[in-house]
Amino acid sequence: MKRVHAAPRLALLAAALMLAGCANFSGIDAQSALRGPGSVGLAPDAAPAFSPAAEWWQEFGDAQLNRLVGEALAGNPGLKLARARLARAQAAGEAAGAARLPQLNGSIDVTRQRYTEHGAVPPPLAGSVRDNGTLQLVASWELDFFGRNEAALQAALGGARAARADAEAARVLLASNVARAYLQLARLNDQLEVAQRTLAQREEALRLVGDRVRAGLDTQLELRQSEGALPEARQQIEALREQAALARHALAALTGAGNRDVVRQTPSLAAFTVIPVPEQLPADLLGQRADIAAARWRVEAAAQDVRGAKAQFYPNVNIVALAGLSSIGLGRLLDTGSSQWAVGPAIRLPVFDAGRLRANLRGKTADLDAAVESYNGAVLDAIREAADQVASAQSIARQQGEQRAAQAAAEAAYELARQRYRAGLGTYLHVLTAETTVLNQRRLAVDLAARALDTRVALLRALGGGARPETVAAVPAGDPSIPKARP
Repeated sequence: MKRVHAAPRLALLAAALMLAGCANFSGIDAQSALRGPGSVGLAPDAAPAFSPAAEWWQEFGDAQLNRLVGEALAGNPGLKLARARLARAQAAGEAAGAARLPQLNGSIDVTRQRYTEHGAVPPPLAGSVRDNGTLQLVASWELDFFGRNEAALQAALGGARAARADAEAARVLLASNVARAYLQLARLNDQLEVAQRTLAQREEALRLVGDRVRAGLDTQLELRQSEGALPEARQQIEALREQAALARHALAALTGAGNRDVVRQTPSLAAFTVIPVPEQLPADLLGQRADIAAARWRVEAAAQDVRGAKAQFYPNVNIVALAGLSSIGLGRLLDTGSSQWAVGPAIRLPVFDAGRLRANLRGKTADLDAAVESYNGAVLDAIREAADQVASAQSIARQQGEQRAAQAAAEAAYELARQRYRAGLGTYLHVLTAETTVLNQRRLAVDLAARALDTRVALLRALGGGARPETVAAVPAGDPSIPKARP
């Protein structure tokens, strides 16, 4: 084979570039723009940075909760699915990276063939049956002059980083779901104690009313009213037990335990340490959330897909070389005269494709717009979620202050009723009536305490949930395909 000198190669490449002008991507641009922190109210001079600890649930001080979260992180199928998706995305990145490097393939072909007597093969081969053999190595290298393979690699890496962030977001969500289910179980247990005391109080009231009816001091109306209060109290107890069973089932499912009860000790809200949280949104909220990082990496991957789609408008240049042995008749395959080799460039370029490349680019650009708006939606949802939890935490704290004052007054009235009863100035029914107000306040106190703890869990998740720094790393800036963030 004749050698192709450098000058003809350059001329051929220049001609290819000129012909490539027949297909162009002018007028196809992304329309959406990223939302910046300033556009969603996160000014740089807002609240100082607040970052939840990686294992924030341990700060509640409950050993059983720590165990349940650990079991969930080790055995939950949803989290394992997220990790499997990450492994698949990483494999795609490795495959895209391999396309940038030279490829070398070896082949051995042995065939038995009869040559036609009426073809181009002359005698004595014509009409004979021979064994043919080929032994060769083929090397190829696509010269990525216009960045198509590099863009594919960066898109795959962006997808892998998004999958890593998704896995981290799944870890954060799983931990928060376990904590919230556990807190719900603790609330139900505390409410069950109040409900059981309410039932006992109503039973005492019924006995007293029965005595008063027999003594002629009350009528059957008061007796029937007291009797009707008992089924209601028992129904509330049964409803709380049902909800507690469902909470236990939820914890078993989250930890991957199936139908096995994973709660060994009955939890109580009083045993939890209250985790301090910020009173306003931290300025770096968006940089702490794994789901925001995943959405941002998808924007980067979509932008690289756009870059790759534009690179398809340019020539594709490959260098191909082969060396090996080929012969008719296996006995001469290893002879020196059976050697063969070839080397040269292969250039392919679009001239007229009926709009296929432009349609592909429009599709990739639309994907980029969709990724940008998905990111913007995730940002707005994150801001709303965090702001809601901050507002709820502040409101619950104020409600707890008012409730404590109301409970203190109810406790004082109850104590006065007991003192009057011991002094013979009042009946025991007055004591039970005063205790009813106390029990109502205790029930409200349990609900508010549970809401305060649950809101803290939700807020910690909304603030990133302790996502590991390597999963929320910043996306490289400066890609012209990514629309600039709005301030």
